[in-house]
Amino acid sequence: MRVDTPMATDAVLRIAGLTKRFPGVIALEDVHLELKPGEVHALCGENGAGKSTLIKVISGVWAHGSYEGELTVLGQPARFRTLADAEAAGIAVIYQELALVPDMSVAENIFLGREPTRGGLIDWERVFAETRELLRRHGLGDLDPAARVGDLGVGQQQLVEIVKALAKQSRILLLDEPTAALTESEVAVLLDIVRGLRARGLTCVYISHKLDEVFAIADRITVLRDGRTMGTLETAKTSRRDLIRLMVGRDIDQQFPRRAGTVGAEILRVDDLTVTEAGRRRAVLEGITFSLHAGEVLGIGGLMGSGRTELLMHLFGAYGRRVRGTVTFAGAVLGGGAPDATIRRGLMLVSEDRKRYGLVLEQSIGFNLSLASLRQFTPSFLLDGHAEFVRNQELFQSLGVKAPGQESVVGQLSGGNQQKVVLGKALMTDPKVVMLDEPTRGIDVGAKLEVYNLVNRMTDEGRAVLMVSSELPELLGMSDRIIVLSEGRVGGTFVRGEATQEAILQAAMAHHAGVPAKE
Repeated sequence: MRVDTPMATDAVLRIAGLTKRFPGVIALEDVHLELKPGEVHALCGENGAGKSTLIKVISGVWAHGSYEGELTVLGQPARFRTLADAEAAGIAVIYQELALVPDMSVAENIFLGREPTRGGLIDWERVFAETRELLRRHGLGDLDPAARVGDLGVGQQQLVEIVKALAKQSRILLLDEPTAALTESEVAVLLDIVRGLRARGLTCVYISHKLDEVFAIADRITVLRDGRTMGTLETAKTSRRDLIRLMVGRDIDQQFPRRAGTVGAEILRVDDLTVTEAGRRRAVLEGITFSLHAGEVLGIGGLMGSGRTELLMHLFGAYGRRVRGTVTFAGAVLGGGAPDATIRRGLMLVSEDRKRYGLVLEQSIGFNLSLASLRQFTPSFLLDGHAEFVRNQELFQSLGVKAPGQESVVGQLSGGNQQKVVLGKALMTDPKVVMLDEPTRGIDVGAKLEVYNLVNRMTDEGRAVLMVSSELPELLGMSDRIIVLSEGRVGGTFVRGEATQEAILQAAMAHHAGVPAKE
């Protein structure tokens, strides 16, 4: 389908009537998008709305001829056949999964494939000098151009990726979930860089599920739903409620629908827990004490590196050496057993990295759902495939996974539906306690609501939930009680309704600032 509409004189990129089909699926249908010079243009929508497909069309991953519609750059028809064609037109993409070579230096990564030469040899003096200037220009002057990329934190690697794109003289920068793995301070640095790019006249497309960032950085917002353009909004004239309604097609009146139920008996108690990393003396966790009751959500807050994930991993039997303290689970002392033994006792972990630790992406939904529960389907030495299928189907339907059937490959699902499968795998083990590490990371607002309802379902059934979250509104909205970790120690404890974002942040900084823990 082609739409012959006059090109806006102030547009650097324009898409008209874009339709992209896959066998049996229309991923994009009659999509329209216009980017102005020097603007930050947010692209929002639920998982599966078509955002990634649209980015792949713009960046040349899906070649001209594989879609219908018109793409123009600076008023000229763009017929990209490859990523290189798009780069030559001034378009660069920063994906959530970074494309850096860990064993190379910062400078080598930035100039990889286009190194300046002198006398037939790479001019390393120029490579490092230009890298140093690029880093300085973008507020990263403290970063050593000779530093090995694999030794940098994820946030610094993300910033190196952006500088690499800018070194190619890009006019349009597409940022796909750029802050998904960044700390708050790293997010602030990245947003400042984006603001600086806007001031210099570059156009940025910013894809994020974090609406606070969208409203903080974007000039305009285009919403996709089910592969169609629902509208383009001026951020200054748009409310969060209006944006969510456009994204999901309905009002979400209660963003955090925590349904407080009956709190039962104590099911988990941690007393004076001190843990070191294997082979090291420094305590990663020190003097941790808390309790957890059936039917309760206990939130765990803290800054990156405070020990939140390490705490869950240790309780699961997958991290560290216990130096001191006891863990009592369902009335019995829980030692340092392996994860499979921990699962059998009724304690299950849902990792923050679902793609790496939670799922076998090339396998089916059903394969993943029952993966941690195969013992219950092997009454003898053989797997009862029928019983497994029936139980998988019950969970598949009750979780509301959006897929043709449990035979669908899990790697082809949206992030929200993948997270449902991970949670379903946990429920399949019939746990007494479910530990959730960043359960809504990288999923949209509609899918988040479904995850929150699953949390309510768990506590309604008498299970207890231990939930780590970096999103303070989520931590406040979904927790019955909160403990905050600060450099591996408890910086504060709060009950629902008494905590504020400011109080949690103060507790998270308690041991950084030498402030005593608060009760």
